[in-house]
Amino acid sequence: MNQKAKPSVGIVGAGLAGISAACALADGGHVVTLFERRPFIGGRASSYEHPGTGEVVDNCQHVLLGCCTNLLDLYRRIGGEQKIRWYDRLTFLEPGGRSSEISPSFLPAPFHTALSFLNAKSLSFGDKLGIARAMSAMVASLPPDSSEDFLSWLRRHGQTQRAIDRFWKVVLVSALNEDLDRTSVHYAAQVFRESFLKSAEAGRMGVPTVPLTELYNAGADYIRARGGEVLLRCPVGSVAAQGGSVVITAGGESERRPHRFDCAILAVPYYQLEKLIAPEAAAEPSPPAAALLENDSSETENALLEKVRRFESSPITGIHLWFDRRITSLDHAVLLDRTIQWMFHKSQLLDRHRRPAPTTEKGAAGADAAAGAVIGGSYVELVVSASKSLVNMQRQPIIDLALKELAEFFPEVKNARLLKAAVIKEVHATFSVQPLSDAYRPPAATAWPRIFLAGDWTATSWPATMEGAVRSGYLAAEAASRFSGEGQRFLQPDLPAKGFMRLFRK
Repeated sequence: MNQKAKPSVGIVGAGLAGISAACALADGGHVVTLFERRPFIGGRASSYEHPGTGEVVDNCQHVLLGCCTNLLDLYRRIGGEQKIRWYDRLTFLEPGGRSSEISPSFLPAPFHTALSFLNAKSLSFGDKLGIARAMSAMVASLPPDSSEDFLSWLRRHGQTQRAIDRFWKVVLVSALNEDLDRTSVHYAAQVFRESFLKSAEAGRMGVPTVPLTELYNAGADYIRARGGEVLLRCPVGSVAAQGGSVVITAGGESERRPHRFDCAILAVPYYQLEKLIAPEAAAEPSPPAAALLENDSSETENALLEKVRRFESSPITGIHLWFDRRITSLDHAVLLDRTIQWMFHKSQLLDRHRRPAPTTEKGAAGADAAAGAVIGGSYVELVVSASKSLVNMQRQPIIDLALKELAEFFPEVKNARLLKAAVIKEVHATFSVQPLSDAYRPPAATAWPRIFLAGDWTATSWPATMEGAVRSGYLAAEAASRFSGEGQRFLQPDLPAKGFMRLFRK
């Protein structure tokens, strides 16, 4: 008796979108091959040995929130949930060192952070009153994706300049990686509704305790353990639907060859898509794209590329500094009123920089060092989101600026010796979530019934985040599964609302 052959899927790109699609499909019984041009997986959420310092660094600090249900599902699949440290408290620092903390209380959502918010020193009572009024406009439902930008929306809702600078801008520029006057009202409101208002659990912040590539290497092991392949240093030249299959031409210049699959998922950044599907950009001759269409969909190649060409990128800059002494006891902090926006104390966050804490006579670790003591000095990463002003700056002026500003928050920096430094610019860190951007975000399905799209830039209903990337991978995996007749579901439901937020729908 002949058994039905397992459907095969070729996935181009081993970022979070590609990894999540591959893991889901491999778990669902598909034969998966994941192609990645670089020698490591993770895409923009990866790490590598920095040539100037000899240190393993992340290309940018990545964090997650409790509302990221699909990202957390991926971590559970690959065993990464134990490599995340969770925080319920955010520290906001002003120049000079005065701090304010936001944390949940016993009050039901959406009031669970109200007590700490009222005590925040960085905002006046008038600022807080205005913020509360604007928040109330988001509670019942999300505003539609209109032509209005979020800065205009804030001013229309009576926000003070200090509230904009010290609250709205601080949260949203970091979350969406775009300036407020270029940000969709819909997605700005979604960030606050999903993380600040929905529940205390939704707003918890998780930080990886291992380098990002180490975290996601488990995804490659997961795929291989289920009969799949992960091909590193294997760039893809072209993807074409031919007859009853998809041909992916991949490999180095001297070993490029075709790989044939039942279907394919292109999990690449939007700016790489045209090189894969446009015949004139392929490394080897291929039939005209029009001849490859297998249905009468109105979403032609040109229509898809026209959408893709409307995207814009927004940069992130990470500034890595190694000091000879400990400059702060904080694990992380939001930095107000300066170019640098976040401080992550990597020597306290990463397991490899820590040693076990001393134990008491009863064998329990002391409360102040329950997670372990820091070895040596401080390694910190400073993050500047939407860092357009830094893109054209040279390395040393950026380091000088960072040191000057950091000392305003942590005076011990003035006494510390800088041992080494690195500046990492991710010019295409995310797509720009501008007003009306949903109009050109394509779905997973394309004009080619065997070819699907994934990436945080596709139509996920989320902005450019790790959660959005995983959602796109799961959506593409579901589309591929439907095409093969399996019809499996991978997308996870949103985190349920708590407290009074259960009375409202999106």
